[in-house]
Amino acid sequence: MKNIFTFLLVLVSLASYSQSDDIVITNEPTDTIFLKETTIQAYRAYESTPVTYKNISKKEIDLLNTGQEPSIILSYTPSINSYSDAGNYQGYSYFRLRGIDQTRVNMTLDGIPLNEPEDQGAYFSNYPDFFNSINSIQIQRGVGTSTNGVASYAGSINFQSPNLLAKQSMVVGANYGSFNTYRLFAEYNSGLQNNKAIYARVSHLNSDGYKYHSGNESNSAFLSAGLFKEKHQLKFTGFIGNQKNELAWIGVPLDTIYKEPRTNADSDEHDNFLQGLMSLQHSWTLDKNLVLNNTVYYNFLDGNYDFDLNNFLGFPSTEEMYNYDFRHNFIGYFSNINWYLDNLKIDAGIHLNTFNRRHIGSERSLGKLYENTGYKNEFSTFVKTRYSINNFVLFGDVQYRHTNFDYEGSVDFEQISWNFINPKVGVSYFLDEETSIYASFGTSGREPTRNDLFNGEDDLLANEDGSAAFTNVEPEEVQNYEAGVKLMHDKWHLLANVYYMNFKNEIVLNGQYGPNGLPLHSNVAKSFRSGVELDFKVKILEDFYYTNTSYYSYNRIQENEIEFSPILTPTVIVNQSVGFQKNALQAGMFFKYQSKSYIDFENSYQTPSYFTIDIFGSYTYKSLDFRVGVNNLTNRTIISNGYIGLDGTPLYFVQAPINFTTGITWKI
Repeated sequence: MKNIFTFLLVLVSLASYSQSDDIVITNEPTDTIFLKETTIQAYRAYESTPVTYKNISKKEIDLLNTGQEPSIILSYTPSINSYSDAGNYQGYSYFRLRGIDQTRVNMTLDGIPLNEPEDQGAYFSNYPDFFNSINSIQIQRGVGTSTNGVASYAGSINFQSPNLLAKQSMVVGANYGSFNTYRLFAEYNSGLQNNKAIYARVSHLNSDGYKYHSGNESNSAFLSAGLFKEKHQLKFTGFIGNQKNELAWIGVPLDTIYKEPRTNADSDEHDNFLQGLMSLQHSWTLDKNLVLNNTVYYNFLDGNYDFDLNNFLGFPSTEEMYNYDFRHNFIGYFSNINWYLDNLKIDAGIHLNTFNRRHIGSERSLGKLYENTGYKNEFSTFVKTRYSINNFVLFGDVQYRHTNFDYEGSVDFEQISWNFINPKVGVSYFLDEETSIYASFGTSGREPTRNDLFNGEDDLLANEDGSAAFTNVEPEEVQNYEAGVKLMHDKWHLLANVYYMNFKNEIVLNGQYGPNGLPLHSNVAKSFRSGVELDFKVKILEDFYYTNTSYYSYNRIQENEIEFSPILTPTVIVNQSVGFQKNALQAGMFFKYQSKSYIDFENSYQTPSYFTIDIFGSYTYKSLDFRVGVNNLTNRTIISNGYIGLDGTPLYFVQAPINFTTGITWKI
């Protein structure tokens, strides 16, 4: 806490020191927000791009954000469902897009990869209060358009860093809610002054967790600074987060949940991770139709977590406790060029990075057991074109991606390489300025993770002949078909689409677990996912609105001449809201329905369907903003995730009953 208050004093000093003579930008209007555009234009879809996507603005983020994990907020959008280990809204939480887990979702910040390369996950728990500093989000469902980093397999999510050209402001805020959950934060934005701008934010978060001994304590800071010239713009972005969790990742039998829902099946296990990212982005306007962007970045992680093997196996805990320690360095560079003609837009780019992660395994009484290092390098390049002719927009996009993995440990290992060519084509047709239809086709390939290749071993074992004992998990491929309609009117919009995703060698959970307790995957012969998605909003009268984001899917896997539904894939998800907004007052209700989903390949066990109601309200008085929210108003038992344990027992994760949050922000 001492560091938090020290940083607050620094922010106040910055606010008082800032000069008051703002520069007047005399260039074209697009130049005043050009930095914002250069960070996203090569990697985001536009209204005329024939892919399925949703944009979320800063205003929409702030309406929902009280410091909870991003997965919870993302679940208000089409086709995303989420759950939390601890049952509440801080600590580890996860999401699935179209039923596909988040290691298959590409995530970037201003084009900078957030997924770590070895196991392809992005852990938002290491980025506490991340959404407090995000200016906008674009979620592309399906293959989408080419981007940097791991494969866009189920989709991609692009986060945009703070808008440095916003008005000068300073905000101090606090939130408090159920389970002793609270957040303290302060942020400062200088606005554009003498061609320079700076943004800074610091946060402290804490929660006891809904489950017993599942608390979380986190701190984070975010800094962004920019220099704006007529043809050159330079932007630094960096953030750092530290989180400490009491772990709660082991599921609980259903009868135990109904007797004592706060039961935590984990023993006295903890983790402690520090992660930071730094990037430097440069934009050069070569002429009015040609822009070159270059970015270098560095991502660092250091931390560890405990693992009680006896408890995981169902035996009484002893003094034994394993610990997995990681440290990684992730360095990369990407460049893209944007060329505009009358009816033609071309984006092209390259991206390369290198990654290494040191793994150390130890046991409390035995000490250090092993040390090894994984190495992964990647190179990709893409070209995208959009051509307008009459009412048609033709779209083409092709990406080449090469990645390799190497390993240094007690067993000799031969480097593995993968090559993917990912084409996408599509067309949009505008019936008028407000109505368009689109269709597209694209493919994407994805390599297996280190955990899949090593069969869950953190330290690679040797076969009888001394060779490396890794599994033959093949890369997977998806062919994605999308078609939809977009109706954008002043007081309402409707986005509706259908999709079909046909997989080759899809890598799915196989019901087995590695010695580190992590679930294992293997290839299946045939599988597909298909569905209908809806995103609708209408303004009723002057002060009321209604929204509906719905999803219906039909999905099958075929293996050994047996067909079954994929696990953890609800058939129906419906999010609805009604709201009122007038002057300083805003209030509303969220309604969510999620159908059952299977947790085993035999489709014998399932999570039950559920329906929840959340309410929210906010009121602004002068420079103060007051907020209150109540989640799970009807106090339902929500079981949103599960799996089959080692002994064949179905285990589940329960989410919190009725709970509340309050908040106040002060704009200085």
